[in-house]
Amino acid sequence: MTNTKHDVKDKNLTSQGIQRIKWAEREMPVLRLIRERFLKDKPLKGLKIAACLHVTTETANLAITLRDGGAEVYLCASNPLSTQDDVAAALVYEYGIPTFAIKGEDRDTYYNHILAVLETKPHITMDDGADLVATLHGERTDLMENIIGGTEETTTGVIRLKSLAEEGNLKYPVVAVNDADTKHFFDNRYGTGQSTLDGITRATNVLWAGKTVVIIGYGWCGRGVASRASGMGAKTIVCEVDPIRALEAAMDGHQVMKMEQASQVGDIFITLTGGMKAIDRKHTELMKDGAILANSGHFNVEIDIEGIEEIADSKTQVREFVDQYTLPEGKKIYLLGEGRLINLAAAEGHPSAVMDMSFADQSLSAEFMAKNYTNLQNDVYVVPKEIDEEVGKLKLSSMGIEIDTLTEEQNIYLNSWDVGT
Repeated sequence: MTNTKHDVKDKNLTSQGIQRIKWAEREMPVLRLIRERFLKDKPLKGLKIAACLHVTTETANLAITLRDGGAEVYLCASNPLSTQDDVAAALVYEYGIPTFAIKGEDRDTYYNHILAVLETKPHITMDDGADLVATLHGERTDLMENIIGGTEETTTGVIRLKSLAEEGNLKYPVVAVNDADTKHFFDNRYGTGQSTLDGITRATNVLWAGKTVVIIGYGWCGRGVASRASGMGAKTIVCEVDPIRALEAAMDGHQVMKMEQASQVGDIFITLTGGMKAIDRKHTELMKDGAILANSGHFNVEIDIEGIEEIADSKTQVREFVDQYTLPEGKKIYLLGEGRLINLAAAEGHPSAVMDMSFADQSLSAEFMAKNYTNLQNDVYVVPKEIDEEVGKLKLSSMGIEIDTLTEEQNIYLNSWDVGT
């Protein structure tokens, strides 16, 4: 099956991509069950879905599920370095899903690919970082005529959407998939925790044991990275601006200090804030020789790359995904993956087993939007509790785990006000 409207790197990678997509599917039993139902019910029939997501083996299985649910799916990358070229080729040449994504694409190509999927005039947008929404609300409002709703995968995107909604400028309803319990408790914490260390390890072959690792941001992603780094034998420092999260980090056993202090002692710095310039020029100047900088937040603005380049005498690529900056006094600083998502730039992203839940939430949220959009306002919505719980139950079942249920007596007690000691 071939679709001529696409832009991928190499058709010859198709066979490899098929094998890897099938391998990932083994670890995605919840999405498999949804796909089987979608094949029968076709809940997305007649709808076009424009998806701007990391083009990985797991995303391929999501796209196939949406296609089997009756949708026309058009896919582009949500980060210039996150595409797996063999997967993109397989999606086009084996699965008939128009895909516009090439690993390492430049900025112009990246945004041309976003326009390519939007020019199909979709009914539903599926974002990881809200670039589709931002484009539709910015320079291409003319492509919004068929839109009934959207979904958003990540924290950064949800922040952008809520800002639009608070200003009264959001033009269609969006489900914040990121905020589902079965997403952020697992994908953000366990997925980001493991895949971030995986990406840094692949890029540098660094030994974690004994290193001082500075985690900047202690949301669910930061919690996961700090936990895994500690488990690998690293000494962990957390930097935060939120007093509650900082207190939590301290009670989780991590050192907590200001970035100015941490800059002087860290060996490896990892940003996970969703903001900008978590590491800026003044921090870089305080760092010791050989410091390694990596980002696992969505956009490449968390590290002040321009500031580093302003003070550096030279820049050299010393390994794939590793740029060495030499400062005037001879000190060397290493930036990984151009400051982009290191878990996807240098590795494969989150394990399939955890993306199983996130993409189950995506599939069911798309179905929810298709059925309920006429009753929704132009706002950001949480994933309905029944979807969240269904995904959790299916995942437990796939793991062979059974849990207890409350007795009628226990239910009455928990829902009564007049039963005391």
